[in-house]
Amino acid sequence: MKSLAERSYGSFYWWLLATLFLPIAIPGLVYKLLTKMKEQRNTRHLNGKVVLITGASSGLGEALAHSFFLSGCKVVLAARRKDELERVRKDLLEIHTTVPTHPPIILQLDLSDLNSITAKVQSVLEIHGAIDILVNNGGISVRGDAISTAIDVDIRIMLVNYFGTVAMTKACLPSMMARKEGRIVSISSVQGKFAIPHRSAYSASKHALQAFCDSLRAEVAKDNIKVTLISPGYINTAISMNALTGTGDTYGKMDAATAGGASADDTATSILKAIARDDKDVIMAPIAPRTAYWLRHLMPWLYFWIMKKRAEKLST
Repeated sequence: MKSLAERSYGSFYWWLLATLFLPIAIPGLVYKLLTKMKEQRNTRHLNGKVVLITGASSGLGEALAHSFFLSGCKVVLAARRKDELERVRKDLLEIHTTVPTHPPIILQLDLSDLNSITAKVQSVLEIHGAIDILVNNGGISVRGDAISTAIDVDIRIMLVNYFGTVAMTKACLPSMMARKEGRIVSISSVQGKFAIPHRSAYSASKHALQAFCDSLRAEVAKDNIKVTLISPGYINTAISMNALTGTGDTYGKMDAATAGGASADDTATSILKAIARDDKDVIMAPIAPRTAYWLRHLMPWLYFWIMKKRAEKLST
């Protein structure tokens, strides 16, 4: 049997614990509960929204198409490969859902053809009358060090990943501003937060996208337009297979890091939740990239040393 002193010490310990941590824990739990309620409410409100997704013919874009379609959205599938878009559309139409669905629309689109983008977006507006959510997912990666990457490759990466996304956004904004409603979602990368060796062109395009979205978010807030930037880590898709080399050839290999990445379906589900929570800027990555992000800002000397060692290893 415990002595009176032991019982008194135990009581004091729990009192001290409650005094110190409950004032912190309770507001945190309340905030989490309210956030979850907001997420569930806004997810229900996705039903019937017009969602235009670029890069919808495969990978994360295809997974996003499934997630939005299952939420009852009017999905517009945009990409260069019409045959793959037809496949995705067929797969969506064969899904048996518990919510009313709408037949997806196919929009054959090349993000590098900047002059055609406004007319492509206008054709969607003529059909649906509005674009509620633009998901800028289309893009291309590269594998090559800065010195041996041809300038034409740098230009092509920037043209698709940055200027194509900017052109899509600018084409959709006027109708959103007129309606005082809309959301721009851009899929970036953790490599838009910090750069790694042999990704200079890709990281530069995503850094530029980060800056554009930060400026845009502030400018269009008065028009009730939301801007969400998603920065995932590696996702198990064909992005490395379709990546360019420094000479402009197709890389054609599955990187080990890409193969071990998060699933496209899980990432798409997390992105929908981020939209429902009205998140502004989200890093969706495991602990290592998150650590690198904070090192870059808090201990840059250590980050630079790690990246130097990484570059040396890749060069051997």
